Amino acid sequence: MEKQYFGTDGIRGRVGEYPITADFVLKLGWAAGRVLSARAGSGQVLIGKDTRLSNYMFESALEAGLSAAGVNIQLLGPMPTPAIAYLTRTLRANAGIVISASHNGHDDNGIKFFSSQGFKLDDEAELAIEAQLHEPLETVSSAALGKASRLMDAPGRYIEFCKHTLTPGVGLHGLTLVVDCANGAGYQVAPAVFEELGARVIRRGTQPDGLNINVECGSMHPEALSHAVLEAGADAGIALDGDGDRVIMVDETGAVLDGDQLLWVIARSRQAAGCLAGPVIGTQMSNLGLELALAKLDIEFRRARVGDRYVLEMLQAHNGLVGGESSGHIVCLDRTTTGDGVVSALQVLGAATERDEPLSALVRGMDKLPQHMINVPIARGMEPVTDPAISAAVADVEAKLGSGGRVLLRPSGTEPVLRVMVEGEDETAVVAHATWLAEQVSAACRAGAPETTGSN
Repeated sequence: MEKQYFGTDGIRGRVGEYPITADFVLKLGWAAGRVLSARAGSGQVLIGKDTRLSNYMFESALEAGLSAAGVNIQLLGPMPTPAIAYLTRTLRANAGIVISASHNGHDDNGIKFFSSQGFKLDDEAELAIEAQLHEPLETVSSAALGKASRLMDAPGRYIEFCKHTLTPGVGLHGLTLVVDCANGAGYQVAPAVFEELGARVIRRGTQPDGLNINVECGSMHPEALSHAVLEAGADAGIALDGDGDRVIMVDETGAVLDGDQLLWVIARSRQAAGCLAGPVIGTQMSNLGLELALAKLDIEFRRARVGDRYVLEMLQAHNGLVGGESSGHIVCLDRTTTGDGVVSALQVLGAATERDEPLSALVRGMDKLPQHMINVPIARGMEPVTDPAISAAVADVEAKLGSGGRVLLRPSGTEPVLRVMVEGEDETAVVAHATWLAEQVSAACRAGAPETTGSN
């Protein structure tokens, strides 16, 4: 059965536009409460959020819906998404709910769920919640209503957890770090983690006002962090996104390090310590340079569909421990259950400390290949990747690239475009191949489009 509301990362949209409305979120809280209480019998649900202004409204709506279903609630306040996953597991709650639209602006918002084990809800649970949404809302008796309380020590619990993901005896003493929290969920806890491990921290993006989340800061705008690192003469920069589940870093020279480069550092460090199990998992968009660099170390690499949900699924299916995306979603299953920007940054900094090398030296050996992507508009419902003419054009480009490049055609999940991506060793050739291939795709789509009548 196809899901109506849930995407790869919960339910997301524009605030005030269905389904991201107060009435729908109240009903969602009730539906989730009914499903979760039916599965577990009783218990509690945790609610965390980022710093969007709309979260006051949606937190109250979720609280009301869950209470109406007879479920107790613990409110965590502004906390990174991975913190809610961790606390859900360690407090043995029935589920954790995060109110956040991650790296999007304040006018978007979303709801995502974690299971009692700290993983994102499975399809079965999401479908059950959607089915319950179609039932009339019935409130339990007044004596059975859920109670709400606030978990006051939530930040401290998560800070201690993050600190203990470093190898025992390894600290950050002597390092100067610029930490950019995107005016988001990590603005309190993230700097504290690095400071308590001994680093001198220069804070950026730690003055949220409800509207400035992800605005010219954080992982979506690492150029600001790069400038700040150079200005301060810092050893590294760390940029989180609005909900703290992804990270981009900057080395001491101001160079931006994306998720592929950070994943390479973590995987190599794990291998050197003799604790890398299973393949490293990337996505269809992971740079070919990562795959080639891992191959030189005899580390198996596999590609999942785009989305950290699919990275996690493949890690679990193949008994892997480390995976991630270019965007900075990195999953270290030997440390936690989901992408965690702070934990991932600590693994990189820990590797630098143990090897006594700066970040610029740590990423040597993984050379990113030039990538060029073009979005080609297509009619809704079209499947151009199966067109013989397009298949022939792809084969032609692949033959010219040889083993030093690749082609990816990927329909967008959110808009009527086909993403045409070419990757190879020569940037000029890559751009030329991508442009030519996009033209072939566009021509084939025009030829295959249904005829229309009338005039403009």
